[in-house]
Amino acid sequence: MPEFIQQMDEQMLVWIAQNVRCALLDPFMKLYTLMGNSGMLFIVLGLVLLLFKQTRKAGLSALCAMLIGLVVVNFTIKPLVARARPWLVIENFVNLVPEHDPNSFPSGHTNAAFAFALAVCRSAPKKWMKMAAVCAAVVMGLSRLYVGVHFPSDVLAGAVVGSLCGLLGAFVVKQAWEHLSRPTPPDPE
Repeated sequence: MPEFIQQMDEQMLVWIAQNVRCALLDPFMKLYTLMGNSGMLFIVLGLVLLLFKQTRKAGLSALCAMLIGLVVVNFTIKPLVARARPWLVIENFVNLVPEHDPNSFPSGHTNAAFAFALAVCRSAPKKWMKMAAVCAAVVMGLSRLYVGVHFPSDVLAGAVVGSLCGLLGAFVVKQAWEHLSRPTPPDPE
């Protein structure tokens, strides 16, 4: 990571820890960020969307997007960049939740959240669903900063990559959906 970005990241994260963390928010942010472990919150939401005919395409799009994001982030970018977590870099910095993956860049939680959100935005039938998905994604990204397990640039990169994966997932499902919905021509006799 370029030195000036690393310095800005560290300063912003320390500022958040010193000025935003509070006893009222700590339990909520810890719980919310832990619900995002392995993308579980958004996987469950995607599966719930699959249960209803009206939202089935949105659920399939979200699950497809998160699968693409998993491959891109967890199996490709994170191991290649291998950026250390904040508490390993910033002296006396305290993270609020345990994190076992040593690689910080980009944020996998944020990636999954934004992949889900953008896929839902492209395919959900109701505006409130789209707005709720985006709000849930933003809060997930903020929670990762609040609990101190990611630098701001990790979260920003996770949001960008996740958004692109969300758009791609929605596109792939839309194309497949349209292809499978076409009537098959009758067999020539």
